[in-house]
Amino acid sequence: MQKKVFPVKTTRERQKRTKPNTLSDLSFACHFSPGGDAWNSASIYSPAGTFFQLTLHIFQISFIPPIQPLLFSGDAMELPVIDLRSYLEFSARSHPLTDLDPQLVSLCLEVSRTLADTGALLVKDPRCSAEDNDRFIDMMEKYFEQPEEFKRLQERPHLHYQVGVTPEGIEVPRSLVDQDIQEKLKSLPKEYQPAPLSGPDPKWRYMWRVGPRPEITQFKELNSEPVIPEGFPEWKDTMDSWGYKMISAIETVAEMAGIGFGLPKDAFTSLMKQGPHLLAPTGSDLKRYGQEGTVFAGYHYDLNFLTIHGRSRFPGLNIWLRNGQKMEVKVPVGCLLIQAGKQIEWLTAGQCMAGMHEVVVTSRTTDAIKRALQQNCSLWRVSSTLFAHIASDAVLKPLGHFADTPLAGKYPPMRAGEFVEQELSVINLKGKKGEPL
Repeated sequence: MQKKVFPVKTTRERQKRTKPNTLSDLSFACHFSPGGDAWNSASIYSPAGTFFQLTLHIFQISFIPPIQPLLFSGDAMELPVIDLRSYLEFSARSHPLTDLDPQLVSLCLEVSRTLADTGALLVKDPRCSAEDNDRFIDMMEKYFEQPEEFKRLQERPHLHYQVGVTPEGIEVPRSLVDQDIQEKLKSLPKEYQPAPLSGPDPKWRYMWRVGPRPEITQFKELNSEPVIPEGFPEWKDTMDSWGYKMISAIETVAEMAGIGFGLPKDAFTSLMKQGPHLLAPTGSDLKRYGQEGTVFAGYHYDLNFLTIHGRSRFPGLNIWLRNGQKMEVKVPVGCLLIQAGKQIEWLTAGQCMAGMHEVVVTSRTTDAIKRALQQNCSLWRVSSTLFAHIASDAVLKPLGHFADTPLAGKYPPMRAGEFVEQELSVINLKGKKGEPL
């Protein structure tokens, strides 16, 4: 039967709005065979020309509310906060995708659109409380305050620092050794340039694996046993509890992004099973390196699939939008920040680019340092970071309709473990201390 095209009125045609919305004029065309029982597609276009293809089992299309715009406050960007509660409630009912209502479709589109446009996303997950984040940061502050000789007992350089502690001066910012990135940076206006770098990052990091690992794998070093420091009886429970909660949030966002990008619901999550997920909090000594302009994490992207952080007690994260604009991100209390990594860029053939970012001591950081001193609080800046990965033995390649896009050839099939090892070599986690490869 020949398909019919049913235009859906835009938001502006349906209602008058008093405040502007950057994506309020979405136009879509929904294609389906009346009375049919097959997967169908909706093509969604934004005024800026962004294209989404949404695959749904659709029998009726209703009005979808407008997508929340990005908000700007001074020099800081306020990303829209995605509340996962409604999608979690839908998932708990185990209904098929045909029951996904227009509001949830809109939410999934917002997830994919925001990740594609900014490389970052703020979410609120009822399973991850601010108290959980505080408990984790309290323990990590206590650990990073320990003497250097104690912390180095947990160092595992022969495992590429993928478990245990990575001392300061080991991780080399990607922009310091990547000529392609250096060339791209030259085209950025001065106000959007990253902070200047002089060497490896002056931050510590602790790697703790989260979730099961495969019994048979060709990448044993990426799936090694965890390292537990002595004198921290609560270590394993605290790390596992916070790690599993953040992985759950990532999996939910990955499902929603899959739907928003026009892929099957499990397109991403099926590849994440038994991946080398790592809870990887950083520790930066603000007592020693608290001067404004100090770079704790130089301009770089993350090599994994998606990265998630709880709110840090000391701000300083800058991200770059797809158009090259630099923005400082504010993470509200009780929210989680998610950033796109290189693996999702691979799977979407560049539709969702790995987000470039840096962590720098800013005026807001120094204000937080002053408050911490007044309250006799720790001056270690802890980030509760978790790297979610595609399984090491799974193949990275553009998925679904992304395989047919013009840029797909830039992302040839490659096992995720091979890709990770290549990336680790570049940022010095398989090399010698402080020596870019």
